[in-house]
Amino acid sequence: MTGGPAEGLPMAFPAEGLPSRVRIHEVGPRDGLQNEPSVVPVEVKAEFVRRLAGAGLRTVEATSFVHPRWVPQLADAEQLFPAVADLADRAGAEAVRLPVLVPNERGLERALALGAREIAVFGSATESFAKANLNRTVDEALAMFEPVVARAKEAGAGVRGYLSMCFGDPWEGSVPVDRVVGVCRRLLDLGCDELSLGDTIGVATPGHVTALLTALNEAGVPTGRLAVHFHDTYGQALANTLAALRHGVTTVDASAGGLGGCPYARSATGNLATEDLVWMLHGLGIDTGVDLGLLTATSVWMAERLGRPSPSRTVRALAPRAADASRDTTAQDSPASHKEQ
Repeated sequence: MTGGPAEGLPMAFPAEGLPSRVRIHEVGPRDGLQNEPSVVPVEVKAEFVRRLAGAGLRTVEATSFVHPRWVPQLADAEQLFPAVADLADRAGAEAVRLPVLVPNERGLERALALGAREIAVFGSATESFAKANLNRTVDEALAMFEPVVARAKEAGAGVRGYLSMCFGDPWEGSVPVDRVVGVCRRLLDLGCDELSLGDTIGVATPGHVTALLTALNEAGVPTGRLAVHFHDTYGQALANTLAALRHGVTTVDASAGGLGGCPYARSATGNLATEDLVWMLHGLGIDTGVDLGLLTATSVWMAERLGRPSPSRTVRALAPRAADASRDTTAQDSPASHKEQ
């Protein structure tokens, strides 16, 4: 039993102009948990990553090698990453990509020492957020990233560049499209392989998404190097995702159960829930490789450990079945995975 929806649901009706497959970049273990007020035990985090992989997700952002003072929830990166690193060694299609966030050269050193093969840097399109998040100007942050990206590439690691506040900023309001394009170009020039466009406070609308993607193409940025990262503050995340898919984007960030927010932007609510995304994609006939039932059961399991229900509409709709599936797999879990906060 997988805990999935009733047989045959959602019904698949493919639409013209959409990709046949989408890669979901799962950010729940890092972006989803980073703002939790109570520290989640490392054993639970490791089990979370493993359950996500078991549900078919093949890119799971494991943790961040930021200084513990800034993000206490992720202070256990040195313990967590080795506990899940074997997932990346699986054969063929079963291998799981385990990118990690690094803020600077010291974070990169820590990540590479543990065998990380993919890293991410986290920039901002606005000066206000760059100051709040990195205590630097946009230019200073890019200068800090330059040796990080260069050293990562020398080590053979893939590099993703996150760019926050692409659609709006809580301090500055609207963000000009050309400003976002300019910072994106600079991140690519540093050597980033992929850019994730962040709607950090969830204010984007489909037309805005299309306008930014079009402007990036006109500036020489190929769609194949872009991913999108939407928050659902105003209920627009799925609509914005569909606009990006129609433009040709095939990598979408999401967080299991809709976990997450941003510790430096109070108006940032949860990420797009992976289950909500999968429901829509499967209904469009788009392959994700994800078992929705197992994924939902994973989010129900994690919600129990966090002591509150998931905000994901799909998880709530499927929760009774998923709870049964979670109980069915209990006997296979390690005792540590049931440790309550």
